[in-house]
Amino acid sequence: MQIAKNTVVSIHYTLRDDQGNVLDSSEGKDPLLYIQGIGNLIPGMEEGLEGKLKGDKLDIKVTPEKGYGTRNDSLIQKVPRTAFGDQEVRPGMQFQAQTSNGAQIVTITEVGLESVTVDGNHPLAGVGLNFAVEVMDVRQATEDELSHGHVHGPGGHHH
Repeated sequence: MQIAKNTVVSIHYTLRDDQGNVLDSSEGKDPLLYIQGIGNLIPGMEEGLEGKLKGDKLDIKVTPEKGYGTRNDSLIQKVPRTAFGDQEVRPGMQFQAQTSNGAQIVTITEVGLESVTVDGNHPLAGVGLNFAVEVMDVRQATEDELSHGHVHGPGGHHH
């Protein structure tokens, strides 16, 4: 069966940046399961997997525009240190912030005496993504999986 809209796909993958650094991998873990064509994965990944078959091994290069987007400098802000109360804050920490676009994850990039710089860009925004993928299985999604928008497990049943 080919990977197409509304199929459940099981893949093993290794993700590298353009410098070859491993950013994420399913190696040593269960394969990643998702429903094709409903936005479970970044667009470039779904496009690269469309039409593939169980057993296929491929490399998919995803541009930032088809991945986590380009960096947006307007998402970088200085906020008063007092906004964090007496919490310890240091670069690399992530917090959920309420923004005009709703809840958003921000990463602290700088800590000063009076202010903290936070970045609302996805950590992989602006990064070229290079996936090495092996398709482990492809099956039709069940009606329940499609109505819920996620995979339920072997055979499409809730566990």
